[in-house]
Amino acid sequence: MPHILIVEDETIIRSALRRLLERNQYQVSEAGSVQEAQERFSIATFDLIVSDLRLPGAPGTELIKLGQGTPVLIMTSYASLRSAVDSMKMGAVDYIAKPFDHDEMLQAVARILRDRQNAPAAAPTPAAEPRSSGKAATADKASPAANGEIGIIGSCPPMQDMYSKIRKVAPTDSNVLIQGESGTGKELVARALHNLSRRAKAPMISVNCAAIPETLIESELFGHEKGAFTGASAGRAGLVEAADGGTLFLDEIGELPLEAQARLLRVLQEGEIRRVGSVQSQKVDVRLIAATHRDLKNLAKAGQFREDLYYRLHVIALKLPALRERGSDVNEIAAAFLARQRARIGRDDLHFSAEAEQAIRHYSWPGNVRELENAVERAVILSESAEISADLLGIDIELSDLEEDEILDHALAASASANSASHEPTEDLSLEDYFQHFVLEHQDHMTETELARKLGVSRKCLWERRQRLGIPRRKSNATSDN
Repeated sequence: MPHILIVEDETIIRSALRRLLERNQYQVSEAGSVQEAQERFSIATFDLIVSDLRLPGAPGTELIKLGQGTPVLIMTSYASLRSAVDSMKMGAVDYIAKPFDHDEMLQAVARILRDRQNAPAAAPTPAAEPRSSGKAATADKASPAANGEIGIIGSCPPMQDMYSKIRKVAPTDSNVLIQGESGTGKELVARALHNLSRRAKAPMISVNCAAIPETLIESELFGHEKGAFTGASAGRAGLVEAADGGTLFLDEIGELPLEAQARLLRVLQEGEIRRVGSVQSQKVDVRLIAATHRDLKNLAKAGQFREDLYYRLHVIALKLPALRERGSDVNEIAAAFLARQRARIGRDDLHFSAEAEQAIRHYSWPGNVRELENAVERAVILSESAEISADLLGIDIELSDLEEDEILDHALAASASANSASHEPTEDLSLEDYFQHFVLEHQDHMTETELARKLGVSRKCLWERRQRLGIPRRKSNATSDN
């Protein structure tokens, strides 16, 4: 069981974080300051240190040298994000911005521990590549199903095409625009582009443009001089400077205000930035990767996005397919998420029922991979047996969600295999007729679950279809399936 040290001076935050980690099978110790941690523990013996940046006495970065190679995850607020980037340059393995949600923290912790475990035993323990913790990824990079060095699960044709483009584009310094719906894993694609580039040893700084208040975005990105605005008591570098020599990933770039877009355009055109309130420019070497779920071309036509910036970003465009467009990949990804949850709670017996696997395959997943991950986690938590049913996934499958020819195949195959005395011709039956004919013919000797499985639909869908077509449910059948 990994042993984690939490160093946080706010008791409420420290206690909540301890409970979160302990619920997820981690051994946890805690301290309110660097001095307390030194006095109570042998810091170098921990597997991971999670520390606030600003602490009474000494800052959390002091734990980097005290840990003697133990990875340190720094917690900070957006107000001191630049300081967090500085802490990474001092050797912190990662930072996570407050307020963070539970999934974000657990993903960061799991990733850091995994990287430490996979590091060569004979090698020294240098500071790992800085990575800002962000949204849920498409898949776990350590999964055996992951696509090699790219780290994305799935082998459908659109994803194979994506892998090919990533390998071609990554070694270049061209700007890249990643397009795709929310939850499809755009940040993971950006990470793959960075890791396969010549900049892999330099930082990749991730910024969610929608998460920073509009009044602060320019200062956060480009920095500011002392007195540039009310409250600017000291000059501060921005995140573009922090990414110098590496990669800047701007997620949800469609939310970037027009004034900040003009400054960003200068970075791309001239390779230089000017802090807010400054008359001096300075050179930066940054590769820009941007992502959005919005149509930037239409936004540009509407005057909500700079057209010249759009064309600068659109040098290379990668379109990430929605989960519903990836065929059987969805079941492969779900299996990887289930494997992760099994390992986390120590339940090797957990598995999806046949009905659950079918529901996963045919649901449209409007929230994409993020929704799938949450559904699997919820089902694991609520499951009282080894088999995870479709109901536990919390998704509703309508008959219309399935292709008609798939439903017909299910019904025809079921009719051919069932021991039925009926030999009525079926070639002229419609889809509605097939459904009604099959249910009436087999409901006396099949449960609702069996009927639904044979027809390739969920029990809920079967019930709703019965109501619409006026097919009564047999009382004997109703009692036998409860």
